[in-house]
Amino acid sequence: EKGCGTKQTEWEERSKLRAEEIMTIGEAIQVLNDDDALDLFKKTLPSPSLMELRVSSKDVRHHALEALQGGKRSRKHHHGSHLSFIALALRGKSVGFEKITAMIDEMLKLLGEEQTQDDDKKSYCEQELDKTEDDLKNLDRKVSDIRKALDEARDTLDAVTE
Repeated sequence: EKGCGTKQTEWEERSKLRAEEIMTIGEAIQVLNDDDALDLFKKTLPSPSLMELRVSSKDVRHHALEALQGGKRSRKHHHGSHLSFIALALRGKSVGFEKITAMIDEMLKLLGEEQTQDDDKKSYCEQELDKTEDDLKNLDRKVSDIRKALDEARDTLDAVTE
């Protein structure tokens, strides 16, 4: 099993990656919640300008993909597959934005649960580290007491033998 120091380093790395993923997801949501996206959603009802609708939909998908791929460059964590799946859904054009938004919400929920688990593990490691430090201090004190007793016994032995 890995030590608390290793776990601390891993936790910091996961926290950094999780923050980058959340930021990337936030950017994708921001693109989807943009006024242009709202106009696009309103235009999904039958409209005489079908050509304009396709261009707008393509633009919105393109912006969302750019936001997702921006986080992909710095991502080394297992959530990369989730973001890749969302990007694939955007490229496929068969999944509506409501499904993509639901996927993003699900991923945020998962990230929140994992953050809670990481926080619990960090708390446990800190408690164990404190306990180990206390045990080490007690052992150091006992060793010091034994050395003093040994020195006194040697002094007494030297005094008796003289």
